[in-house]
Amino acid sequence: MNNVTKFNIFKPAKDIFEAFVDPTKIGNFWFSSSSERWEEGKVITLKYDLYNAEGKIKVIEIESNKKIVFAWGPTEEGNIVTITLNEQDQNNTIIEVVEEGFNESNPEYVHHLIDNKEGWVFMLSCLKCYLEFGVTKLRGGLVK
Repeated sequence: MNNVTKFNIFKPAKDIFEAFVDPTKIGNFWFSSSSERWEEGKVITLKYDLYNAEGKIKVIEIESNKKIVFAWGPTEEGNIVTITLNEQDQNNTIIEVVEEGFNESNPEYVHHLIDNKEGWVFMLSCLKCYLEFGVTKLRGGLVK
C-alpha cells in the first residue's frame, strides 16, 4: 500500500528540485535544516526545531529536476518516498509524492495512512506558498 499526494506548483521543476536538495532552502517550507545538499548515496540529517526532532534519510536516487527517492524511518520498517517533478511548461510543474512501505498488519495502519497524507498535503502547501508567494512562516503551523 502506498500514499500518493499531488500538487500543481506554478514554478519550473528546477526551482522545486532546489528547494528540497539545497540545505539553505528547505527550512523555508519543511524541516528547519538539512545537514548538507541531497545527493545520491548520502545520509542526510534533518532537524525540526519546533518539535525538537531530528531524523536521518538515505538518498537512494536523484535525477536532477525530475526525481528524488529516499528512505526514512527504522531500517527494518522504513518507508520509501519518491518525489517526482513533471514539468508541464516552464512555469508549471506537477509534483507527486509517493510514500510506500506501510505495515498493513499494524493495528494503527489506517491512522498512519491518514496522518501521513495530512503531512504531505501540509508540506506541499507550504512549498507552494514559499515558491509562488515567498511565504516562509507556514511550516510550524500544523498542530498534532
